Amino acid sequence: MDDFSSISLLSLAMLVGCYVAGIIPLAVNFSEEKLKLVTVLGAGLLCGTALAVIIPEGVHALYEELLEGGHQNHGHSGAAEVSETKAEVEAVLSTGGKHEHAHEQLHACIGVSLVLGFVFMLLVDQIGSSHVHSTEGHATFVRRPCVWSSADGVALGAAASTSQTSVQLIVFVAIMLHKAPAAFGLVSFLMHAGLERNRIRKHLLVFALAAPVLAMLTFLGLSQSSKEALSDINATGVAMLFSAGTFLYVATVHVLPEVGAGGHSHAPAGGSGNKGLSKVEVLALVLGCLIPLVLSVGHHH
Repeated sequence: MDDFSSISLLSLAMLVGCYVAGIIPLAVNFSEEKLKLVTVLGAGLLCGTALAVIIPEGVHALYEELLEGGHQNHGHSGAAEVSETKAEVEAVLSTGGKHEHAHEQLHACIGVSLVLGFVFMLLVDQIGSSHVHSTEGHATFVRRPCVWSSADGVALGAAASTSQTSVQLIVFVAIMLHKAPAAFGLVSFLMHAGLERNRIRKHLLVFALAAPVLAMLTFLGLSQSSKEALSDINATGVAMLFSAGTFLYVATVHVLPEVGAGGHSHAPAGGSGNKGLSKVEVLALVLGCLIPLVLSVGHHH
């Protein structure tokens, strides 16, 4: 199966899964405790995926691009395999002042991409909060998770462009375990706010479409940019690191604090009054962090 077919199937599965998860509150009265547990697991998966999968893959993509350039500039055979060890990367980079400068730029690029992803989500949160009491409060409330969902799509699209099936699946699972509870909570909130069911379904459809559409656009954009060699910096690596920053923001700044305070992301206030996470929830959080790490152990490019 080629990369385009893979991203198409994953995008379709994400659309259907997210929409079905959002429809459930309209038909079933789900326990708040169980929903909270799934949300905590999803937050752990987001953190684990960002730290153990997306960041290493993004850094590898950047170093690989630079190393390939180093081999070409020094007359190596095109059939020579690109080394993945840091020692050999350093050896290539240290062969000239130009490469040393590129090495410094690469380090800066890694940090900038991560921070920009984090700051981007922070600004989205603040802009949404400043308008949450306006007459279009419901639309604003829906718009913010749609932007988060779009960032998820960037992560999946960037993962698909690496041609690593295992990475694509890990990122997909992490996103779905975050998006499913989010869709569930979003619909629950809108029902509590008294919106008509038809309007709720429309909002849910927009939310469900955001990530698949951005995943496809990101994949196509990165593929085109790589074919045309528009930049010396690997766009795939930058996009993955940017999305890792958004994952870390959503998990650590938005989801976990609200869940730990007894509420639920996108859910109406007035839920459980318990503060902090229970032992079972902490276990679910740790498990969520470890699953991507375990799945990525032994992964070879």
